[in-house]
Order: sequence, then structure tokens, then C-alpha cells
Amino acid sequence: MFTGIIETMGELVKVEKEQNNLHFHIRSNLTKELKIDQSLAHDGVCLTVVDVQDDIYTVTAVHETLEKSALGMWAVGRKINLERAMKLGDRLDGHLVQGHVDDTGKCIEIKNQKGSWLYKFQFSGNNSNLIIEKGSLCINGTSLTIFNLTESSCCVTVIPYTYEHTNFHQLIVGDLVNLEFDMIGKYISKIKN
Repeated sequence: MFTGIIETMGELVKVEKEQNNLHFHIRSNLTKELKIDQSLAHDGVCLTVVDVQDDIYTVTAVHETLEKSALGMWAVGRKINLERAMKLGDRLDGHLVQGHVDDTGKCIEIKNQKGSWLYKFQFSGNNSNLIIEKGSLCINGTSLTIFNLTESSCCVTVIPYTYEHTNFHQLIVGDLVNLEFDMIGKYISKIKN
């Protein structure tokens, strides 16, 4: 379980393909604190640490993960939003995030608002019932409040700290992002059906 509050960014230094899987080798200042079998959110996708060597650790994405997320498009040099699993008893500063991507979204607009940045994302309308105006959405692992919600798009505003300390500063129009819709919304939707 995660909160959507990014701890740091890692840098993708190597990608290896093995059958339908991709192994990502990531350099991070968290590496020395990681251990094998630990869960870590990568742009919002929960992946298990399978190897740790010096300042580089390795995680593996299976076919299902690659199909449901934007991870298959990652290239060496990419900056990745990282968050370790939350500890019971810690503050929940973002919202409850599982690290299970529901959909990808496409960045369709970026506006510098002189002190913040507005991002507009388009997504399939299949999950629009899981989010509400001024509700939470996890975008590339970052817990954000949405507004201007339609059946297939929404906007978020990013403050300077988030802009600088996540990979939002690297996003360009046309980029795909990982989306995890609100977990409470998913349960309510399931009950209603």
C-alpha cells in the first residue's frame, strides 16, 4: 500500500528483455536501503525488488503489467517517480494507493500558470465513474486532486515542489502516464453493481 507521495526519483540505466518480461535496472539514492522482495512503486506501479548491486537495483515487469501500464515505453535515462510502501502508523499524506495501474492516460495539455502547472489528461471513459470532481487520482504514482472532470478527461495542478521532485517536469504533450483510480470509488462501484 502506498500514499502517492513521491519520495525520490530514480534513473533507468538498463532494460533487459527476457521472454515477455522486462527487467529494469534503476539507479537511486534509495538503493542502499532496499532489500530483495521489497515492494516499491515506480511511476505508480508496484514492482518487487529482485536484485540489489551497489547503487542499482532491479525490478521485473511481467506481460500483464506491461499491457496495463506505460512501462513498456520506458527508455534508458528516464527519471522514475519512486515511493516505498507505507508503514502502518505513518501519516497518510496523499490517499490510499495500491500500485495497481487501472489505465493509461495521455497528456493533452500543459500550461505554465506562473507559479504552478496545469496538466490535462485524457483517458478511456470506462473508469470515469470511479473518480469525482475534487477527488484523488494517482498519476505516475503521484496523488493529485482532479478538477474539470469529464467522461474522458480531467485536469490537475502541480505546485513547484511537486514539479521539481517528480517526473512531471519531463512530461510533454502526447506522453502516456499510469493512472490508478480511487480505491474507495472502486469498492463503491462494485457494491452498486
